[in-house]
Parts: sequence; C-alpha cells; structure tokens
Amino acid sequence: MDKNLDITGRVGSLIGEEKALRERLAAGELTASEEQARIQAIEVELDQCWDLLRQRAALKGARQNPNSARVRSADVVEGYES
Repeated sequence: MDKNLDITGRVGSLIGEEKALRERLAAGELTASEEQARIQAIEVELDQCWDLLRQRAALKGARQNPNSARVRSADVVEGYES
C-alpha cells in the first residue's frame, strides 16, 4: 500500500476531528479549554504528517528510499521557522 495515501488519509481524519471538535464546542458538549487542548495536539500531529510527506518527497527526488523517512518529534517539527 502507498504510504503517502496512508499519511494523507490520516491528515483527512485529523481535519475531520478538528471540525467535529469545533461543532461539539458550539453545541456546548465540551469546554473551550478541552477543545483547545485537543486542537493543539491535532495541529502538532498534522505538522508531523506534512513533514513526513515532505521527507518522503525529498528522498524520492534524491533517488533514495522514501520508506526510510521517519516521523520527527513534536519539538523538531514545531521548531521550524516559516
């Protein structure tokens, strides 16, 4: 199975969860702090997914095995500058 599809599938799931959290907040089913805590965790995981996809593309472009790409820690992916 294509790992890029797995990663993009995970991205889609996280985006769906983020939308559901916002709806639950609007419906009063959770507190703003609960929603914000989970949103922050989702944002970190999304950053890790995008980083992994970029790694895979760079490895493929360098004619190396894209399967050697690894998920980097939250500290690493959150430390990148825009």
